Formats: sequence, structure tokens, C-alpha cells
Amino acid sequence: MQDQRAEIRIQRASLAVIGLTKNEEAHIGACLDSLTWAERRVMFDSFSTDRTCEVARKHGAEVMQHPFGDYATQRNAALNAVEADWIFFVDADERATPALAEEINSLLLPLTGEGMGKGITGYYIPRRNYLLGHLTRGAGYWPDYQMRLLKRGYARYERPASEIVEMEGRAGHLKNPLIHYNYDSIAQFHAKQQFRIDFEATNLYQQGVKPKFYTPYRQYMRHFWWRFVTLKGYVDGAHGLRLSLMLAYYFGYRYYKRLAEMWRRSAD
Repeated sequence: MQDQRAEIRIQRASLAVIGLTKNEEAHIGACLDSLTWAERRVMFDSFSTDRTCEVARKHGAEVMQHPFGDYATQRNAALNAVEADWIFFVDADERATPALAEEINSLLLPLTGEGMGKGITGYYIPRRNYLLGHLTRGAGYWPDYQMRLLKRGYARYERPASEIVEMEGRAGHLKNPLIHYNYDSIAQFHAKQQFRIDFEATNLYQQGVKPKFYTPYRQYMRHFWWRFVTLKGYVDGAHGLRLSLMLAYYFGYRYYKRLAEMWRRSAD
């Protein structure tokens, strides 16, 4: 009986790390190298045309491919396809620190999930963001909690972009961060923001939200104040000012200009 109890105590819940990829050849190797402590690593790829899949396999990861519709649909497809007790989502431009690995591994014991905290089915993980080569402490980029560690079967993603998690159970927070190398260049920043605002504007359009002629300009000022002052973008000096201005342009001005364009086209 004592031996049986000892065996039960050392059992651990299974964990699979999933990365969503599309042409991430430059990042995927280093990302996977930071995840060698995980027993299973899966790259859920959107039919990359570069060497992403080849590099992933060389670094010991499984590769599954699925056509990309939107972020929420892709994450839900990955949750359905990969079997494990817990799923840890990591992007290709993110790195897991040894401290984060140790914290997650400590939570996987015992198999009953008691290590995870009673009733907890998902964990927020902070991210330490490097944007355009600068460690970014303000403008909403620290601690930048992301729901990434999920008990499979208890969570689904909603909204096409800036997706959110609908979860059965309670949420917990981890202490140790993911390292996020976000936006290597201004061109990459502009391309990604344009991609996201198209999704976001479509979402508002489908909800019937109609902007007035002055809305983009008002939202530009409000978003800049929110990023630079309320979220303390000023702590990052000139980098924080530039970042706050660029984010205000896209999520204040361009966001609502795009929405207005959709309504004009529907009226033609």
C-alpha cells in the first residue's frame, strides 16, 4: 500500500507545448531550444513557405499543418488536435526562461492537478517585451499577462483577433515571464498592425457599430493619452513616445477609419 501511494505522489499531469507558426524560420529554432524541458512540442503550422517546418523538426518538434482562418479558430483547432492534460501556447518569437520552466513543472505534480491550485483551469503568464530592440516597461507592455497555460477540455478561444479565452473554472497567475521579441523592424510593426485592425474593424462592423466623422481623430488622442500617460509609456523615453504615437495611429485613427470605409462600401 505504501509503495502504491508513493507511485501516485510522483505521477504528473502531461503537458504539450503548442506554437502557431507561419513563415517563422528566423525564430522557431531558438524558441524550441527554450522548451526542451517539455515532453512534447508541437508546431501547429499554417502551411509555411519557408524552412519553418524543416527547422522545427530538426529541433525535435512535431509538425501539424492546418489552414489559417483567424487566431481564435487556429488555437481551437490546435486544442482539438493535440492531446495532453495541459496545453502551453508559445509564439515563435517568445522564449521560456528556466525559471518559468521550473514553475510550470512544479505545477504538474501531482496528476490530480492539486499542484495547479484547486479549481484552476488556466494560468496567465507575464511577458517581458522587447519591441524594436528595446525592453519596453510601459505603454501596457508590462506585465502584459497572457492566458497561455490551459487545462485541455476546459477552455475555448473567442474573437478573431486579440483573442480571448472562455474558460470553465478559475484563473491563476504565474510569476515568471515569457520573453517576447516583438517587431524586428518598423515595417514589420506596420504590417502586423494593419492585419490586426482589419480583423478588429470587421468585428465592430458585424456588431453594427457606426463611427461618426470625428471618431478617428478623437480616438487617436484618447489612445495616445491612454498609452503614454495612463499606461506610463513615458517611462521608456523616446522609444515610449514613438511607440505610443504609432499605436494611437493604428488603434485610434486607422481602426475607426477602416470601420468607416466598411460602412461607406455597404451603402454604395
